[in-house]
Amino acid sequence: HVQLVESGGGSVQAGGSLKLSCAASGDTDSNYCLGWFRQAPGKEREGVAAVSYAGTSTLVADSVKGRFTISRDRAKNTAYLQMNSLKPEDAAMYYCAAHFGCVSYRLSLRSESYADWGQGTQVTVS
Repeated sequence: HVQLVESGGGSVQAGGSLKLSCAASGDTDSNYCLGWFRQAPGKEREGVAAVSYAGTSTLVADSVKGRFTISRDRAKNTAYLQMNSLKPEDAAMYYCAAHFGCVSYRLSLRSESYADWGQGTQVTVS
C-alpha cells in the first residue's frame, strides 16, 4: 500500500491555472499507476487522468483533454496534474489514487481499479 497526500488546490478565476501534486509514501517501489479523480457536490466521482508507473503513458478524460496534463516524477514519488483554462465546472474535490498491478497500455479511469486514495484537495473556480 501507499499513502497519498494531495496539495495545490485553491481558488482561481475561470481561465486560470492550478497545479496539483500527489506525494506518495510507503511501498513506493511497487508497480502502480496513479490517477486523479474529482467529485463535485451531488455528482458522481469522475476519473480525470492516469499515468503509468514509469510516467511514459498517460490517459486523460475527454472532458479535460487539451487543458489538463498529468505527469509523474518517480524520483520524487510524486504525480502532478497541471490544470489550465479552468472552467467553473472543473470545481470539485480532487483525489489522487493508486492502481496496483496496472499495465501502461491499459490505463484506467474507473475508480474501482484503484485501491489507495488520498484525502483530496479542493479546487474552486469562479
